[in-house]
Amino acid sequence: MTEKYIYELEMKVRDYECDLQGIVNNANYQHYLEHTRHEFLTSVGISFAALHAQGVDPVVARISMTFKTPLRSGDVFLSKLYLKKEGIKYVFCQDIFRKSDGKMVLKGVVEAVCVVGGRLSESELFGRVFAPYLTSTAG
Repeated sequence: MTEKYIYELEMKVRDYECDLQGIVNNANYQHYLEHTRHEFLTSVGISFAALHAQGVDPVVARISMTFKTPLRSGDVFLSKLYLKKEGIKYVFCQDIFRKSDGKMVLKGVVEAVCVVGGRLSESELFGRVFAPYLTSTAG
C-alpha cells in the first residue's frame, strides 16, 4: 500500500545530533517528528501559542518509533506524515526517508489528544481544520 502523505519537510542532519558511532542519536528522531508536526500545523494556519491562549493544548499521548536505517551527519532527509482519527485521538503516521537513496529511516506513529480548558476533550478547531486531511481507518 502506498501511503497518502499530506505533508513533507526536508531537513539535514547536524553534526551535534550524532552519537559516538557517527549516527543520529535516537532521541533526535523525536525532535524531527515534532518539528514536522509543528510545521504541518503552521502550514494549515494553526498556532500553538494562539491555541494555548484559548485554553486548547494538543499533547502527545503515545509515540512509537521503528528504526530502519541510520542517518549520519550531513544526510538530507524527508520527514513525511499523514493523519488519521481514532476516537478522540489524532494519529500522526510519520515516516522519514533518506533523500539520497529513498531508503526508509524511521516509521513513527504519534498519538495526540487535546486538553481543552484543562480537560481531555475534542477540539472543534482541529476537527474542522483536519477534516480534509484525514485518512480513513476503515479496511
